[in-house]
Amino acid sequence: MISIINYGLGNIGSIKNMFKKIGVQAEIIDSPASLINAQKIILPGVGTFDDGMKLLKNNNWIEILNKKVLFDKIPVLGICLGMQLMTKLSEEGKEEGLGWVDGAVHKFKFENKDIKIPHMGWNDVIPSKDSALFLNLNEEARFYHVHSYFVALHQTEGILAETNYGGKFTSAFNFENIYGVQFHPEKSHKYGKQLLLNFSKI
Repeated sequence: MISIINYGLGNIGSIKNMFKKIGVQAEIIDSPASLINAQKIILPGVGTFDDGMKLLKNNNWIEILNKKVLFDKIPVLGICLGMQLMTKLSEEGKEEGLGWVDGAVHKFKFENKDIKIPHMGWNDVIPSKDSALFLNLNEEARFYHVHSYFVALHQTEGILAETNYGGKFTSAFNFENIYGVQFHPEKSHKYGKQLLLNFSKI
């Protein structure tokens, strides 16, 4: 069973529907107490860094998330803002992140004003190394992005994939049981289905 965290931000319905299409059981979790028996976690997110962290704090998600992720070591996948919240901090706000990953979130800054912010639409995601998350995804795999900020890792060995938008940025990472993707697999059709199926088997 995949547990999708509903903390107030994210395309939770779309994520659940995508798991349904690939025949994987998933449930939306509305309270921290319901996360105790989770076997895999999706941390979604659409919105700002500070709003995300405040909602996690104010609704008492952080203690149980830290237990499940850092101590029980169950697989967790952060999507878009969910990926960014796994880091230590963001230029977007003043709140501290979850700190599961040694990195920070920066805003795109381009000298070429023809490159639009946010980065929106389909783009290639190029794996940097073999990973169970990208199993059976070929070099033509493209995913849907909507974001103005990106994750810069201090431990570059955790980079799973990169995307080029005015330069390369980390579009997926992995540290032990912690996975993050900057794009939206729930909006990425057959490629997103394969990636979420892969995560369900990790």
